[in-house]
Amino acid sequence: MTSQNEQPEHFRFFDNREKYLLFVTTTSEKWVIAERVGMELDQIHPTPPDFRLFDAGMGDGTVLMRVMQNLHRRFPTVPFLIVAKETSVEDARLGLNKLAERFAEHPMTVVVLTNMYYSEAPWLRPRNPEMQAAVNWLDVPLQGDTAYDFEDQIKALQSELVEGWQTRNSPKTGNPLYVRPSVVVLYREDHKFILDSTIPRPRPLEGGYDLIIAAQPYRARQTAEKKVNYVLAPLASALAPGGRMVVVQSTGRDPGMEIIRKIWPDEDPFWTPRHLLIQELRKVLAENHPDRIFDIFSDERSPFYLPVALLAGGNQPDWHV
Repeated sequence: MTSQNEQPEHFRFFDNREKYLLFVTTTSEKWVIAERVGMELDQIHPTPPDFRLFDAGMGDGTVLMRVMQNLHRRFPTVPFLIVAKETSVEDARLGLNKLAERFAEHPMTVVVLTNMYYSEAPWLRPRNPEMQAAVNWLDVPLQGDTAYDFEDQIKALQSELVEGWQTRNSPKTGNPLYVRPSVVVLYREDHKFILDSTIPRPRPLEGGYDLIIAAQPYRARQTAEKKVNYVLAPLASALAPGGRMVVVQSTGRDPGMEIIRKIWPDEDPFWTPRHLLIQELRKVLAENHPDRIFDIFSDERSPFYLPVALLAGGNQPDWHV
């Protein structure tokens, strides 16, 4: 209960650290999604000056790091521009702490982390003119040539993250909103010359993305219109010619929903099966981006499962995505 003067608390699953970390550490969600994203790489043929990837929700960074490993295996000599959106300062910290090995293995890498909205983050440019002048832009050339060197410098960014990733709750939805738009740009100092055309500057980022990862980027209860207008359509508009966008969302066909239905038989938080999203996205893109092509898997091929990691001998329920 709350008093009249208190703000109501808005609970969001991914803002509850214990529940979130329990889920990602006891299921294979991150690895399975990364493998599914990797299936698209055969269809992508990057053009100079770089390969561009946008992650629409970095989370703890596990999916992104696995995809970056795969990218290095396929394109070992191509410069990478990796832009990741993340609102949670805890996840921003966890994701950044995984980057040291990536800079060591693939020196021609530029990683950008931002807390901007989906309609802003791909271009690193707020829509609000006042916010454009208030962007907190941090350029971080990493010294040295070993993962140990890079990790020490990345860990030293904690205070900047805390300052730049402050949030406030939306009075309408409870979703976290940034207090100030922030951008962190990381790259190796010893490769700055060759990466000059890849490193973003404090101006709108030009060009599109070769690959966009949109894994669970919205709340299940949102309508198809909101998911498309606020998330999927802006992301699709940021694709480069020949680029691919992979969208992953939960279907609700998993043990968790079985438990929920026993307590609340009429509960149904998964309102937008993929067919509704595709239909709405087609309609929205037809006007401004009629060149976008939908490469859609069949109903049989589209779903995949996330086995739960249990002790040997335990039953392993599957989460259906």
